[in-house]
Amino acid sequence: MKPGKIRIETTAMDALMVRLFDTIDETNMAWVIAADQTLRKAFGAALIDLVPSYTTLLVHYDCQQVTHTDALQLIHKALSGLTPVDTLAGELHDIPVWYDESVGPELPVVAKRAGISVDELIKQHCNHDYCVFALGFAPGYGFMGLVDEALATPRLKTPRRKVAAGSVGIADRQTAIYPLLSPGGWNILGRTNVPLFEYAKRGDPLFRPGDKVRFRAISRAEFEADGGDTTPMEERP
Repeated sequence: MKPGKIRIETTAMDALMVRLFDTIDETNMAWVIAADQTLRKAFGAALIDLVPSYTTLLVHYDCQQVTHTDALQLIHKALSGLTPVDTLAGELHDIPVWYDESVGPELPVVAKRAGISVDELIKQHCNHDYCVFALGFAPGYGFMGLVDEALATPRLKTPRRKVAAGSVGIADRQTAIYPLLSPGGWNILGRTNVPLFEYAKRGDPLFRPGDKVRFRAISRAEFEADGGDTTPMEERP
């Protein structure tokens, strides 16, 4: 899907939000990543940070080097002839997951809501390469999608105080992995031992916007052999 009219919103004295789309779609990423690359070149040393997301890019610039007017002109000029990148250039990550009710307490809940068995739910969750749309919430946390509409499930009404590191969950049509122990309200289906937080801590996050993630179901024995933590998820209050 090609972007419509690009809109730029002021979010701070040194930050602008570039809105390319109004709806979330996997095909957006070819344009979002192209915009990311183009804007980084346009701002050069004056760029403090650039955060791509589902439909937008947040441009944080050094206002001592670039004025607000200059920043607007840079963005318009850079994006005037934008063409999509090859999304196949993103890395495909194979993520082994132990799907089990002890560590994925919402497995039966999501399956029942979708009208399928737990085994079929696991099969369907693993039967798609999910696009990494954005990073946030916690270091290494990638927001991925789009989950099949039949599996889409609202967030928990009462979030958990503690969600174990490596927990794999669904919220609406998104799926994600918790990089470290934290509160959370996603529907947890299983657990992986891939150390997302360790990658992020080294300044080299495993996932980047535009990458793809494929989940692969493994047994408890395989999970334990890889050093996985089998401690059951704590009950919600």
